[in-house]
Order: sequence, then structure tokens, then C-alpha cells
Amino acid sequence: MKALLSLGLLLLSVSVQAKVFEQCEFARVMKKHGMDGFKGISLANWVCLAQHESHLNTKLTRNFGARVTVYGIFQISNEHWCDDGETPKLPNKCGMPCSALLQDDITQAIQCAKIVVKSSQGMKAWLAWIRHCQNEDVTQYIKDCGV
Repeated sequence: MKALLSLGLLLLSVSVQAKVFEQCEFARVMKKHGMDGFKGISLANWVCLAQHESHLNTKLTRNFGARVTVYGIFQISNEHWCDDGETPKLPNKCGMPCSALLQDDITQAIQCAKIVVKSSQGMKAWLAWIRHCQNEDVTQYIKDCGV
């Protein structure tokens, strides 16, 4: 019984492990998805944003009070952008469950980030971008990446 419990805990820890991107790997994925220059935003700004929001961790979630949780590599909020299945009657502007933002394949997270950027807030929807990337030289985030 003890061995089965240990095996179950091991499998549980394996199933929830996150993909943590290296900066250049993330930059290449973002470029492949057409994010370099999307809405005038440089690839370096996207990498800076994700680095400071999630440390490039696909499974990161953080709670801010009873109603607000942010999800995934871009730390996108259930308050406006996705459906957490728990918080009633909030908008779901990305049209997806919040769990879709936690996948190692970040295609859906990128699609939602595009919707966020198209909103009136643009990149200012992310406090980490304002604090760490806006009006800064962010070229260091993709230096030597070959992108």
C-alpha cells in the first residue's frame, strides 16, 4: 500500500510539472506564431513580458483575492479573458477555459495574448510589462537568439 501511495504521488508530481522555457526557445516559438511586430510589439517586449510575469513557466497560477486568478506563461486573468469554471458571470473575451492557458503548447495562450493586446489596454494590461519593459532597452531578452 505504501508503495502504491508513493507511486501515486510521483505520478501526480510528474503530471503537474510545468514547461519552463529558455528565453531564446520562447522567442523562437513566439516568432513562429507571428508575434514579432504583432500590433507593433517587438519580440523582445514579448520575452520581457513573459519573463517578468511567469519566469517563462507555462503552469504558473497566482490568486489575487477571492475572484481573480492569473494563468500561464502570460499570467492572463480570469477576470476578463478566460473562464475558470468557478467565478460566475465574468467575461470570457478569449473564448476559452483558463486551463487552456496552462498547456506546454502555448498556442492558445498566444491566441489569448493577441486578443488582450488588441483591447484598449494593449500591453498595459500587464503590470509587469509596465514596470520592467515599457520604455526600456529590452533587446537583451533576445540577444544571441538568432531571431
